Amino acid sequence: MDLKEQARKAIERSDEIEARLQSPEALADMTKVAVWSKQHKNMQDLVGQSREYLDLLKELEDWRKAAGDSSDSELQQLAQEEWHRIEAILPERENALQFLFIPKDIADERGAILEIRAGTGGDEASLFAGNLYRMYQYYAESRRWNVHLVDCSEGTVGGYKEVVAEVTGEGVYGILKYESGVHRVQRVPDTETQGRVHTSAATVVVMPIADEMDDIVIRDEELRIDTFRAGGSGGQHINKTDSAVRITHIPTGIVVACQDERSQHKNRAKAMNVLRSKLLDKRLSEAEAKEAAARKAQVGTGDRSAKIRTYNYPQGRVTDHRIGLTLYKLDAVMNGDLKELLDALAMEASAEKLRALERQN
Repeated sequence: MDLKEQARKAIERSDEIEARLQSPEALADMTKVAVWSKQHKNMQDLVGQSREYLDLLKELEDWRKAAGDSSDSELQQLAQEEWHRIEAILPERENALQFLFIPKDIADERGAILEIRAGTGGDEASLFAGNLYRMYQYYAESRRWNVHLVDCSEGTVGGYKEVVAEVTGEGVYGILKYESGVHRVQRVPDTETQGRVHTSAATVVVMPIADEMDDIVIRDEELRIDTFRAGGSGGQHINKTDSAVRITHIPTGIVVACQDERSQHKNRAKAMNVLRSKLLDKRLSEAEAKEAAARKAQVGTGDRSAKIRTYNYPQGRVTDHRIGLTLYKLDAVMNGDLKELLDALAMEASAEKLRALERQN
């Protein structure tokens, strides 16, 4: 199917959904209304650009016809100028529209579970993990997302050995999913007396929040649930009750914990949500790995052992190794200015998907 036909089909599909929303059937089933409304909203950019593209093609055809049929030399000249103007901008419009036709991952619109773990580098790695967590908090604030701490293990001199948070808002997973991988920092630690630059690392994992549509089945007999007294800050009550919960999923060996709430029941519910998300992520990661192997994707979410980014403090730069992008605005990035990085990653991922679709065709 060529792009012109795809554009027409997209408009027809949007009109069909709009008609359903106005039908008597919509009044009888609000669940369907919610689904259709979301589909209609998600298609607006695609439909708008599809209409503009088809109008542009019609305008091009009209000017070509005018250039060939008119005996008026001035009109001929105008028609030829407009004809060439449209031909010049058409490739860019076609390229932009093609990107919108790339299938989105089913989980892109969901919230995400964000995990950050200190890697090599001891205390400095824990401090860096804390820096990364604050970086994502600042970025989330700029997007008006909500960040809720689920579990954490603080470093001995600050930062985190491990921190787990739930990030909710519009399109969180689709935007943050390329952050999964090893983040490396190069800087002089506060404890370094001779001013030598050290290299430390932290691992980031971003997982989509599971919902009831994912068919994630967890049987009671597959779980081992332990309770313990929560550590860290939180007031006097936190050391008096076994409110913290640790859940082990025996078939996969996945372990999750939550100690953020005072209630053991609430901590268990949060931990189960994280476990469902981890099991969904395992399923998606396996599928992503197979797809990446098939199309040799340059940007992916599957290989979390890969070094994806370096934060070099002496030079004030951030380098994303997957797309070869270097920005000399480290302070801004650590304060949550991630838009340029995340946009570039999303664009490269879309371009790779588009190349894969072209190879299939």
